[in-house]
Amino acid sequence: MTSKYNASYSLSQRIDYVLRFINETDAFGINRRELLRLGGLAGLGLLARNANAASPRRDAVSGFGRARSVLIVYTSGGMSQLETWDPKPDAPEEIRGAFGTIPTRLPGVRFGEHMPRVAGIANRLSIVRSLSHDDTDHGSATYLALTGHFHARKSSNPLPRPIDLPTYGSIVHRVRPSRTFPCSAVHVNGPVLVPEIVSPGQFAGLLGRGCEPVSLSDVTHGPQEVAGLEPLPDLPPVRLRERRGLLNTIDGYRRDLERNRALLDMSEVYRSAYSFLGSDTGRLAFDLNQESPALRERYGLHRSGQACLLGRRLIEAGVPYVCVFFNHTIRGQDRDASDTDLYGWDTHNDIFESLRDHLLPRFDRSFSTLLLDLEQRGLLEQTLVVCMGEFGRAPQVALESNFAGGAPGRKHWAAAYSAAFAGAGVRPGTVVGATDRSAAYPRTRPIAPWDVAATLFHSLGIDPAGHFQDSTGRPYPICQGTPIRELFQD
Repeated sequence: MTSKYNASYSLSQRIDYVLRFINETDAFGINRRELLRLGGLAGLGLLARNANAASPRRDAVSGFGRARSVLIVYTSGGMSQLETWDPKPDAPEEIRGAFGTIPTRLPGVRFGEHMPRVAGIANRLSIVRSLSHDDTDHGSATYLALTGHFHARKSSNPLPRPIDLPTYGSIVHRVRPSRTFPCSAVHVNGPVLVPEIVSPGQFAGLLGRGCEPVSLSDVTHGPQEVAGLEPLPDLPPVRLRERRGLLNTIDGYRRDLERNRALLDMSEVYRSAYSFLGSDTGRLAFDLNQESPALRERYGLHRSGQACLLGRRLIEAGVPYVCVFFNHTIRGQDRDASDTDLYGWDTHNDIFESLRDHLLPRFDRSFSTLLLDLEQRGLLEQTLVVCMGEFGRAPQVALESNFAGGAPGRKHWAAAYSAAFAGAGVRPGTVVGATDRSAAYPRTRPIAPWDVAATLFHSLGIDPAGHFQDSTGRPYPICQGTPIRELFQD
C-alpha cells in the first residue's frame, strides 16, 4: 500500500487512513517503516484514542445500552426469504414457489404458510427485508455475518485462521467481559459446517484463545462441559482447588509463557475453564435437566429446539452474548435425508419438500417458543434477539444438476434477504425495508451485515465506532457500520 498521508490531512482523515492501513496489512506482518512514517507507534495510539471523537454521536440512534444480552439464532445455509419473511404471492409461480402465504398479527403483512406460530407473534417482531451484500459462498459469507467484515477470500469456503478478525462474542469478551458469569460468549449447537469443513467467523481469531467463545455441540446428549476439561465424577472440591494451585504456580513462569503464543493461549483457556467448573451458576446454566419436561417438549426434543432452550437459560444466567446455530450443517441432508437434525437451509434442490417436512416446522415451533418464553420471564426487554443467516435464496426456482435431489430449489442469493429482530428497545410490529416484486433486490435503503453488527454492539451499550485491541495493543475498529435506526425509532 502506497502512503498518501501528508501533514495537511485532518485528524479524522489521518484516523481513517491508519485504520484502512491496518485492515489492509497482514495482521502479523505490519510494515513498521510505514507506521513510523505515519508518526510512530505512539502517534498511532493517540489516533486510536481520539477515533471516537470523530465518530457520529452514539445517541443519534435510540436504544443504546438497552440490552443486557444479545441472542442470535443463526439459520446457516441461507434461509429463503420467499418462503418465510418476504413472500411474493402475486409473482409468477416460478418466483413465488409452491407455498401459499398466511396473515400475521401485523396488518397487511404476510409470512410463508409454514410459519403459523411465528405469524401469531409477529406483533412482537421487527422484520428487516432489505439486507444485502455480494458474498455468495457459505464460508466467507458466514465470516461476514458473524464478524461484520468481508473475508480476504470473498465468495469462497476458506478454513479458519489465527489472523481472522474475531467473532462478535470475542469482541464482547475483550471490551466488556462478564462480571456475573464465568464466560462472556457461548456458541450453542456448533460449530457450523459448510458443508463438511468448519466455517470461519466463529472464533476469536487474532484475539487469541483467551477470548474464544465457549462452544457446545449437541445439547440433547445431557449436561454440557467444556470439551476436554470435564471433572472426573469422583473429583472432590479439594482436588479442584489443588489444580487451581498448580495453575497459579505456572503463572509464576508467565514471562516464559509470553514468549510462546500457543502456551499463553492455552493458559487462558484453562483459567476460564477452571472458573467455569468451580461456579455453581455456570454449571447449572448448562443443565437442561433443570427445565420441566413440558417446556422442553414445547421447544422441541431435537437439536435445534433444545439449543434454543439452552440459549434462553444462558441469557437468564446473564451471559452477554449467545449464538444458537439453529442447524449445525448447511446441507447435511445429502448424507441422510431421513435425519431432520442434519438438515440445513442450503436448499439448491428439493427446497419445498425440505422446508415443509423438515426445516420450517421445527423453526416455527422453536423460535416462537423462545420468544414467548423470554417474554414471559421478563427477559425480552433486556435481550436483543436476532434471527439471521448468511444470505437468502434466489428468486428463480430451478433444478440444479450438480446438487443432490430431483426437485427444483433455489440457489444462493445475497443481493436481498431478511432477518428478524425483537426485544431490547426494538420497536415491535414493524417491517424495515422492502424488496422488488421478486424479492431479488432492495427497493429501499440496503442494510449490510456490518450495520447488523453495529446494531448488536449499540444495543449492548458498546460504541460501534469504538475500537478493541489485540494482545499487542494494536487497535481495530469494532465495526464499520451504523445501527439500523429504523428498528429503534419511537
